[in-house]
Amino acid sequence: MTRVQSLFINILRWFDSDAGSDHINANSRAFNVVRVIPFLALHLACLLAFYTGASAFAIGFAVFFFWVRMFAITGFYHRYFAHKTFKTSRAAQFIFGVLGASAAQRGPLWWAAHHRHHHQHSDREQDLHSPHQGGFWWSHMGWFTCDAGFVTDERRVRDWLKFPELKLINRFDALVPAAAAILIYGLGEALAVWAPGLGTNGLQMLVWGFFVSTVALFHATVSINSLSHVWGKRRFDTPDDSRNNFWLALLTLGEGWHNNHHRWPQSVRQGFRWYEIDVTWYGLWVLSKMGVIWELNPIPQRIQEETRQLDHTRRVQK
Repeated sequence: MTRVQSLFINILRWFDSDAGSDHINANSRAFNVVRVIPFLALHLACLLAFYTGASAFAIGFAVFFFWVRMFAITGFYHRYFAHKTFKTSRAAQFIFGVLGASAAQRGPLWWAAHHRHHHQHSDREQDLHSPHQGGFWWSHMGWFTCDAGFVTDERRVRDWLKFPELKLINRFDALVPAAAAILIYGLGEALAVWAPGLGTNGLQMLVWGFFVSTVALFHATVSINSLSHVWGKRRFDTPDDSRNNFWLALLTLGEGWHNNHHRWPQSVRQGFRWYEIDVTWYGLWVLSKMGVIWELNPIPQRIQEETRQLDHTRRVQK
């Protein structure tokens, strides 16, 4: 393949993730600068905040959109699509799949496939985003910039391939965040006319509500890759180096209880003790009471007992 062909295919992948799939080296960990230009541009766009200024409404919307999409990522991309810790309707999985895709963290099938691979090879050489293999920056975002991190291994998500709507979201993964950005800009322009007292406009809302919120969401999410296998406490002696971290759990709605999760990933709940704050679990519990989701996988009794025994032993040893 010539350089011109490679350039064309990489640009086409900005819009169609399946473009040139026969030419992707799924094992290449080399930096693909053309492929990640939109990712880099998203970060640079945050600098526009110095031009647009800020308003309480724009910042408040950014925070709100951050948490809503974080829940879609943690509750559905992770605990549903990757681990199937509960059941829901086809309509609900599509809605939350779209909401998760608006976070600009690729499609649900790509996300689930990479996460399942991570659990199989956690902290070993095959683990693409282990800090013990590539260091902090590689595990945080470097893996995201190579072709090995771009492909969707459909063999790992055969259970989801029967849903054409999920395959569509996954293939055109840039469509949803682009639509979200346009809608947020439109909201800002409408508010500038209908509620000028809020002191916002289309560009300000786009910068804070989408660019800043999305970049913050990305780095919060991938901090579980880069920090939760380095920083924190290990309750369980798992084969990997996963750790529990209270502060990361707050930031990611419960994902920081990562050692718990690696001990029993089939559980819908990652905070194994009552004092381990797991906001994603609370939200999923509410959705279950509303009938949106059902058959939530509990923490098995033997895992609960193991948790109590380990905590008791640690207290005695102190």
